[in-house]
Amino acid sequence: MNRINHLFAHRGDRKLLSLYFCAGCPQVEMVPEVILTLQRRGIDMIEVGIPFSDPLADGPVIQSAGTVALHNGMTLSTLFTQLASIRDRVTIPLVLMGYLNVIMHYGYESFFRRCVEVGVSGCIIPDLPFDDYLSVVKPIADRYDVRVIMMITPETSEERIRFIDEHTDGFVYMVSSASITGAQQQFDEAKLAYFARIDGMHLRNPRMIGFGISNRQTLQSAWQHAAGAIIGSKFVTLLRETGNADKAIDQLYEALEI
Repeated sequence: MNRINHLFAHRGDRKLLSLYFCAGCPQVEMVPEVILTLQRRGIDMIEVGIPFSDPLADGPVIQSAGTVALHNGMTLSTLFTQLASIRDRVTIPLVLMGYLNVIMHYGYESFFRRCVEVGVSGCIIPDLPFDDYLSVVKPIADRYDVRVIMMITPETSEERIRFIDEHTDGFVYMVSSASITGAQQQFDEAKLAYFARIDGMHLRNPRMIGFGISNRQTLQSAWQHAAGAIIGSKFVTLLRETGNADKAIDQLYEALEI
């Protein structure tokens, strides 16, 4: 069974926590260390960002991290090599998050084949058109048993959400707002109403809420309305400030009060 599916099938009532970091930032060689540290410290799933020069969905924190990573020489090929080096030691789901241009340049077939070889269970491609996903990407991803995770926002129609739910597997990524990534102090009533509305749709796939989660209040709001939460910008900032995954996770847990 794909590790993403296994995670959600066996979580029981436990709420999940997934962290994002950008491969190659703050140092290009840190990817294996960060992944193994997060696994040891109890993180349920890890999103590894593939740096790109024009990350449209990302806020300044992750954009800056991507710039640093590219300057450090991080490439998709380098990332795959690093992941291969810890393949036998990783037991939690790894999800690659990257933009279409990089993956197309690598080649869809080569990309998904390499994902399987290095232990990647899924990918998120924010700028992948859904029609292209259905006609081109999904058949290849399915052949390699890699989950392609789709995002929904408060502006996504119910019809579209149900269509996405029907044609994807793994989980649905609920973007907390239509804005770019970045930490928030709290979710306003409109965002909470959106969470509750999607919760009430009783989708087939489990949901993870991301964008803006940085403290106990936003974490608890996400946990209340979904299977788990995804934290990106806050952890990226702490990892850059400390240069050490253990110290960064210490400070994150302190901020989240968990």
